[in-house]
Amino acid sequence: MTQVMALLTDFGYRDHYVGVMKGVIWGIAPDVQIADISHAVRPQNVFEGAFLLAQAYPYFPPETIFVAVVDPGVGTRRRPLAAQIGNYYFVVPDNGLLTFVIREARKQKWPMRFVHLTQTAYWLPAISRSFHGRDIFAPVAAHLATGVALEALGPTVEDPVLIPIPEPSPEQEGWRGEIIYIDGFGNLITNITPLHLGEREQWKIRYKDHEVRGIVSTFGDGQPGDLIAMFDSTGFLSLCIVNGNAEMTLKAQTGEVLWVLPQV
Repeated sequence: MTQVMALLTDFGYRDHYVGVMKGVIWGIAPDVQIADISHAVRPQNVFEGAFLLAQAYPYFPPETIFVAVVDPGVGTRRRPLAAQIGNYYFVVPDNGLLTFVIREARKQKWPMRFVHLTQTAYWLPAISRSFHGRDIFAPVAAHLATGVALEALGPTVEDPVLIPIPEPSPEQEGWRGEIIYIDGFGNLITNITPLHLGEREQWKIRYKDHEVRGIVSTFGDGQPGDLIAMFDSTGFLSLCIVNGNAEMTLKAQTGEVLWVLPQV
């Protein structure tokens, strides 16, 4: 079976960083197939990287190795990690990038193993202070792909760093939520899920001075320019403008609050 590896970074495509990581990987494991999840994570935004990683990994084949590098602490004492979570492997800085994945693994009772990457034999010979994606994470992932055991990479870790995930709070028989991610189309993804809303069918959503009555099933349920609410492919409630950009039109930002309340 061909080994698959998937990359997620905040490096962008203007510079050489992503290409160099792939070069390092192929230099050690030339038969690996590499997929790009995204390299447009907002710079240093660990929460956004963690969210995107959690959205992507379930759709890859078992044994895929994920290399996620959103690393504002590069060069500091933060630990580099490798992990096996369920049927997948991850190579990341220990800064919370695995938070959503770990939360799901705990819910599903999947096995998890974490190691601190200390075995320099699996790194590049020279380590920079600013590009551990190239010097540590890419070569370690490549060695994993060639069959090196997780335990050979360093000692066991029991306390991977987790970052706070904003949770909805009950409010007036409904919920107070917030925008946790804005995608490239300008759709406002919140932390409200169908489980929060239960069996009730009629809801209204208040955001800033806007009110959306009802949750629709598709973009086609609205007219161009309409502000709608729907559960999109992420599984979360999103505010969208049909054929438009809600982020720009509503001047929206992550962290802003909204209310989901029963219609009366």
